Amino acid sequence: MASENLKSIRNYFLGEAEGKRSIRSILLGPPGAGKGTQALQLSEKHNVCHLSTGDMLRAIAKEDSPLGKKVAKTIESGQLVTDSLVIEIIQANLQSDACKCGFMLDGFPRTLVQAEKLDEYLEGQGEPLNKVIEFQVDDKILVDRISGRLIHRSSGRTYHSTFAPPKIEGKDDVTGEALYRRPDDNPTVLERRLNIYHEQTEPLIQYYAKKGILSTVDAMQSPERVFTDICKEFAKCAAL
Repeated sequence: MASENLKSIRNYFLGEAEGKRSIRSILLGPPGAGKGTQALQLSEKHNVCHLSTGDMLRAIAKEDSPLGKKVAKTIESGQLVTDSLVIEIIQANLQSDACKCGFMLDGFPRTLVQAEKLDEYLEGQGEPLNKVIEFQVDDKILVDRISGRLIHRSSGRTYHSTFAPPKIEGKDDVTGEALYRRPDDNPTVLERRLNIYHEQTEPLIQYYAKKGILSTVDAMQSPERVFTDICKEFAKCAAL
């Protein structure tokens, strides 16, 4: 038993969980909770890919491929991307080398129906989810966070004009390139997005709790503390 435990821990750190990805996770939380900020650090530390559905759709739509043309046509027509298409995109990304050791989904699923479809696919692959991280934060704090958020377009690095400003105003610390504000990063739009989150996505908390894979972190702590707490939860994936 001791040798098996040591093997499990070794596989976790090497990302070699006997043919399975050691971390198969979802980052779950309202807009502005800090999921993107944490995902950048987590992906580097744990050698797992961060799959943001919004970013993936925009990137794939630019590709000259059958899937890219399919996504672009859907977006251009003003139609919603179907759940099956998102699953197809996730499937394509999971086959990449970047995701061979594990993955973090961000932005999907958003509803119970989507969660069930995702489970059906992953379980069919023999790689069910083994960790869902809920970012818990009060709505009133999100307004302050969102209103000052600055983003580096190509890397996804996130800053805040008050709480975590760049070294040079309006410029990315690493590349010196211009930062931008998302058009929907304002109190009015945020309130609408939060209402949708509470109505459609929040039920997933109970859904994953019943499966025994939900862990909640206090996302109102410092980013460093949140990162430490998530790493502790990911370490438990070694035994799953």
